[in-house]
Amino acid sequence: MAKRKESNQHGPSKAKLKRAKDTDTDDDTSSDEVFTQLPLRLRAHLTAEKQDTNTLNVDFEWFDPQTQDFHGLKTLLRQLFDVDAQLFDLSALTDLILSQPLLGSTVKVDGNETDPYAFLTVLNLQEHRDKPVIKHLSNYLMQHCTKSPALAQLSDLLAPSSKSQVGLILTERLINIPPEVVPPMYNLLFEEIAWALEDKEPYTFSHYLIVSKSYTEVESSLGQEDSRPQKKSKKSKKGGSEVFYFHPEDEVLQRYSVRYGSFDYTKQGSEAMSDSKRAFQELGIRPQGHMMLIESGKLEQAVKAVSDFLSSST
Repeated sequence: MAKRKESNQHGPSKAKLKRAKDTDTDDDTSSDEVFTQLPLRLRAHLTAEKQDTNTLNVDFEWFDPQTQDFHGLKTLLRQLFDVDAQLFDLSALTDLILSQPLLGSTVKVDGNETDPYAFLTVLNLQEHRDKPVIKHLSNYLMQHCTKSPALAQLSDLLAPSSKSQVGLILTERLINIPPEVVPPMYNLLFEEIAWALEDKEPYTFSHYLIVSKSYTEVESSLGQEDSRPQKKSKKSKKGGSEVFYFHPEDEVLQRYSVRYGSFDYTKQGSEAMSDSKRAFQELGIRPQGHMMLIESGKLEQAVKAVSDFLSSST
C-alpha cells in the first residue's frame, strides 16, 4: 500500500502554501484571470479552500511514485521535453521512474488516487546505460551538448565509456503550480539517496544533470505590413536574445552549476510557430531545452538558495 511521504527534518508531507493576490494593482480581475487558467480540479479545490479575498490556501501532499501515476507522469514528461517528446519512448521512461518507487516524489492535491501535479526523480545514467530509452536519451543530450560551446564538456561525462556517475534529474509541474513545491521534493530526494546508500544501492553520484526548459522572445511577423514600429526582442549582455526560464528556480540553480546552457530542440518549429505562442504581447516565444550540471556536493547548497529565494519573493 502506498505511503505518504513524511520527513522529520523537513516537516510533514502536507504543506499549506498561501498565494497572495496582487495588492499593487487597481485591476481586481487580474487574479481572477490567473485563477481561471488553473487546472479544473485544482480550481475546484482552491474554491473550497478559499478563506477570504486576500489569500488562497492549497494543501499539497507528497507521495512516492506509484503505478496509478503512469499517465500523469507521462503527461508531465511530454511537457518537459516539449516538441522533442515524440523522439522518446515516454512509456518506457515512465516505467523506469516507477521501477524505483522509493526514490523521487509526486505532488498531489486531492489525495493519493489523483494525478500528480508535479514530480521529481533521479536516474543513474551509468547504471541504466544499456536500457534503450536511457541510451537514446543520453545520445540525444550528447548531440545537443556538442552543438553548444557552453555545454561541450558535458558530452564526455555522458559518453558510454565515462566512469563518472551522473544522476539525471527529471522534474516538471503543471503550469501555475507554485515553485514552492520544488525544494521539499529535493529535500526528500536527499534523504532517500542517503537511505539508499546505506543499503549499498548505486546512487553515489559525482554530478547531477538537470534537464529543464527555457525560452527566448522572437519578433512577431504578424502585421509587418502595418506601418507601426515593431517591438524588438531583448538582447542579453553577452549578445544574442535574452534567455527566460519556465521554472524560476533554474536561474538560482545555475549559479551553482559547473556548466549550463540552452539548446534548440531537434524538432524545433519555425519562427511562425513561435509567433503563434504569443500570450497577450507583441513578441512570440521560442521554447528551448536547458541543461544544468551541478557537482553532487553543491546541490544541497543550491536547493537551500532556491528556498531562500522563494521565501524572499513572497
